[in-house]
Amino acid sequence: MENVHLVPEEEEDDLYTGYNDYNPTFDGEDLHNDEGFQQAVRTSHGRRPPMTAKYPGTAIGVRPLGTAYGSRMPVGTAMGRPMTGAVQDGAARPMTAVRAAGYSSSIARGSVFDPLGQSKGPAPPLETRNEDTPEEKIKILEKKVNDLIEESCLAHARGDLQLSLEKAKEAGRKERALVRQREQTGTADHINLDLTYSVLFNLANQYANNDMYTEALNTYQVIVKNKMFSNAGRLKVNMANIYFKQKNYTKAIKFYRMALDQISNAHSAMRIKIMQNIGVVFIHMGQYSDAITSFEYIMSESPNIKTGFNLILCYYAIGDRERMKKAFQKLICVPLGTDDDDKYIPPNDDPHGNMVIEAIKNDKLHQMERERKALAEKYIMTSAKLIAPAIESSFAAGFDWCVDMVKGSQYVELANDLEINKAITYLRQRDFRQAVETLKMFEKKDSRVKSAAATNLSFLYFLEKDYDQADRYAELAMSADRYNPAALVNKGNTEFVKEDYEKAAEFYKEALHNDSSCTEALYNLGLSYKRLGRLEEALDCFLKLHAILRNSAQVMYQLANLYEMLEDPHQAIEWLMQLTSVTPTDAQVLAKLGDLYDNEGDKSQAFQYYYESYRYFPSNISVIEWLGAYYIDTQFCEKAIQYFERATLIQPTQVKWQLMVASCYRRSGNYQKALETYKDIHRKFPENVECLRFLVRLCTDMGLKEVQDYATKLKKVEKMKEIREQRVRSGRDSSARGRREGSAGSGSSSSPINTPPLRASVSRSEAKYSPVLEQGRDSGQSNHGTSAKGERISAKLKTLPGSNEPYEASTQQEIDASYVDPLGPQMQRPKTAAKKRTEEDEFADEELGDDLLPE
Repeated sequence: MENVHLVPEEEEDDLYTGYNDYNPTFDGEDLHNDEGFQQAVRTSHGRRPPMTAKYPGTAIGVRPLGTAYGSRMPVGTAMGRPMTGAVQDGAARPMTAVRAAGYSSSIARGSVFDPLGQSKGPAPPLETRNEDTPEEKIKILEKKVNDLIEESCLAHARGDLQLSLEKAKEAGRKERALVRQREQTGTADHINLDLTYSVLFNLANQYANNDMYTEALNTYQVIVKNKMFSNAGRLKVNMANIYFKQKNYTKAIKFYRMALDQISNAHSAMRIKIMQNIGVVFIHMGQYSDAITSFEYIMSESPNIKTGFNLILCYYAIGDRERMKKAFQKLICVPLGTDDDDKYIPPNDDPHGNMVIEAIKNDKLHQMERERKALAEKYIMTSAKLIAPAIESSFAAGFDWCVDMVKGSQYVELANDLEINKAITYLRQRDFRQAVETLKMFEKKDSRVKSAAATNLSFLYFLEKDYDQADRYAELAMSADRYNPAALVNKGNTEFVKEDYEKAAEFYKEALHNDSSCTEALYNLGLSYKRLGRLEEALDCFLKLHAILRNSAQVMYQLANLYEMLEDPHQAIEWLMQLTSVTPTDAQVLAKLGDLYDNEGDKSQAFQYYYESYRYFPSNISVIEWLGAYYIDTQFCEKAIQYFERATLIQPTQVKWQLMVASCYRRSGNYQKALETYKDIHRKFPENVECLRFLVRLCTDMGLKEVQDYATKLKKVEKMKEIREQRVRSGRDSSARGRREGSAGSGSSSSPINTPPLRASVSRSEAKYSPVLEQGRDSGQSNHGTSAKGERISAKLKTLPGSNEPYEASTQQEIDASYVDPLGPQMQRPKTAAKKRTEEDEFADEELGDDLLPE
């Protein structure tokens, strides 16, 4: 009330005097009753020029207005001019200033009604901007510089780093031209410093993005040293980052600290990030104590998950158990700043609330919260697995301590995951019993954990080939969580090893229905179709898998093998060529390529790939045999010797490789070396008929005295061989008679005993959780004339000469690896791979082996 001033009662003036007064001149309601107005309209009296004020003092004078309403109140004009239509000396003055809109007295003389003035024509055009003025040129140039900066940033966002750098350089050139133009026009005081800063900053960033660190540092130095740029000291953080990339850690620390000194305490978030960078640099330098100082300061001021994890790493590096425990406790207490998942559970009685929750359930904010929570769980799990073996006497005790800590924190769901990781750690230590016991503890837990534990147990038993237990736990995992694709894959694997491929395929398809990205299920489904003979469907599966796993060697091999089985060798070769780009040193793939080219008749390409296969893996007998046969076929017996000698080292008990070496010496004309080799073979294998025959022949031709001894030994060996063959034949005849007599005695109602078919050997890696490459077995299913091992030797070996042929004969007859009698007539053999030894030969070798092998 102190500021309220009341008006004294003696003051008679009213504060609101004249509030309702108005100029009656503007009252046009009764103009048709105003005689003066009507007279001015009807005559030219109203078109006379207005009279100027002749009465002195009209600015303060008061005269009555002459209107149809009479003089209501005295009104004076502000310019000393009497109001139009005012009564002067008793005569009413015409109201010439009042004129009706669109009305003219000349309307009767042919004028049209045009209230908007459209008859005057269009409005004149706007004046064009004069771009020749210096100021306009400067504005246009500034706009071009801003456009170039924007284009540079957009090019960087698209990943076109070279274009972004070129645009940044062009913006720098335009900006320098702009500065020169301002200096020439004398407006240097109006230089746009913000534009200059933007150009230099963008140029430095683009230099750094293109790994041009020296140019980037120079550009940043230009900005930092210019005192006209405010807050330029912050860019020393960017310079420190460049030094960190260059592994110049000392300078990185220096510039981080300089930036820290130039940032005030008001920007605490920026200071925390710089301190975190300093700690990371100290870790790279191996100065863990200095890093611990930085991280401890951050955890005390503004704790975060990443810093807590780095602090645990530093304590682990210096081996401080107690501080590791304290850091882990701090880590699990870091607040995430996210809402509980209960917030996204819709209430049943509020449809509007349900709609809102459905809208925000998968929005960007909730996705960010999920990512932040997943990152925190990842750091906590990694920390627990890292420190568990170090904080206690055994890793099991360490895991138990970590589990107890986690159970009392906001990450209680991670306790079960830590227990499962404990079981996996047992597996890595090859302690399967403890792993199984740990996983069996989860059988009474909630469904999610039970399903995960049962899945791991099923896989463990599958690896141990205990398929019944694997099937049992796969069923348990499926009953706990039917939508668990891993459990369905394990169940399908158990059916696969039972050779029930149809049922296995059903489980794989169900796993794919639950999780279309389950590559294990898709791979195993392709294998199931392949075993069922549904090659086209298998091909579709592996083609889909190849679209997901572009560089998977296993998938490429399966595609090549399927095309080979579909009798499309060109596609098979193409896929194997792609496979060699992924695994260029895989000897088996190179050998397969050689085999396919050999089947196509391209010997040169086949030789190239077989040779590459031999170079990477010189112990593959089939490759060695093919290369040796190729050189014999091309009349380069000297080069074939090294391959057969390698085969001799790999299989020293196989006489055929040593015979091949001796044969190559003989074919090349080195008879003395051939004789020595045959003698060496005879010492190791004294009962070998082929060796003795060649010794007799060579000694005869060379006129040596040992010929009689070798001839005598040859007759003895041949006699023993005939006796052995007779014994084998008589044994077979007696067994056949016994079978016929037993069959006759059993009557016609008895059915013959069927030999059970061999079960397909499914490797663990074929139907397991992460499939691997099928090689030998699938290659054997080819329809291109391959043998049971998936190998074929197409090079034709030259036959040994007969008794009546010279040693340098080049007869195009073929021999197999076990030599025929060179003294007898030669028989033409079909062009097939090297045939296997007969059962009688194998039996004979077994009888003679123990007594006649050399020391």
